[in-house]
Amino acid sequence: MQVISVISTKGGVGKTTITANLGGFIADAGLRVLLLDLDVQPTLSSYYQLADRAHGGVYEMLAFNERDLSRLVSRTAIARLDVIVSNDEHRQLDTLLLHAPDGRLRLRHLLPAFQGAYDLLLIDTQGARSVLLEMAVLASDMAVSPVTPEILTARELRRGTVQLIKDIAPFRHLGIQPPPLCLLLNRIPAVSANARLIQQSLRLIFRDQAGVGLLHTEVPAIEAFPRAATLGLPAHRVEHRRPTGRLAPAAIEIMRSLAGELCPQWREQFALVSGKPWGRPSHAERS
Repeated sequence: MQVISVISTKGGVGKTTITANLGGFIADAGLRVLLLDLDVQPTLSSYYQLADRAHGGVYEMLAFNERDLSRLVSRTAIARLDVIVSNDEHRQLDTLLLHAPDGRLRLRHLLPAFQGAYDLLLIDTQGARSVLLEMAVLASDMAVSPVTPEILTARELRRGTVQLIKDIAPFRHLGIQPPPLCLLLNRIPAVSANARLIQQSLRLIFRDQAGVGLLHTEVPAIEAFPRAATLGLPAHRVEHRRPTGRLAPAAIEIMRSLAGELCPQWREQFALVSGKPWGRPSHAERS
């Protein structure tokens, strides 16, 4: 099972949108995907309609080390796409994990419970430095950090997210290597010299820094993503071909490229996702 966390110490950069659409695309490629919502603002938990809501969620898993998937995992209306919902209503987990001897490693220790049931675990995180965020990164094979084309966001990236990766480096003494950090330019306007400048700056800043790289895939600011969120559908189902006259690629092309970069072992399956027109989830998908 591959584990990817979507992280940023800055809010509002599109972590949940990336997580939800990546999960939906990969599930449509025939793989079993589990979404884990670690954000205290549980947007991912309600992104897709739930066909079957589990009794528990993130709180039970992390507070009580719950490993019974039937108690934790809710099924979405998208086939092969499940979610563990965020339900830490009183925001107790950060304090609990801060004082627990295994706090930052708890999720890593729980991963064997999901092995065999899923091909991919995607973790959505809160936009602030926290024990929960560090725990997610330490459980991951790879961390993806969306970066919007704004100079202040780029500065925060270096001060916050990249610093977090450095700060967890001592866990190497326990045999835990920090995951590679992949930067994803997100919400790029159709015409943006600033975006190009920031892209060039990021490549220069992190050119010689081991473990940090800029993904080739870029996510443009196209209407398909907010429209898909409104419909509760993955964006590749909403926009399966590029609109006439638009330079930016279709949502399906963007998600296929991103999924292929992050999970190259499944590229052949990603190529088979047709992007044919979809309506709302069918009765068969809900059942």
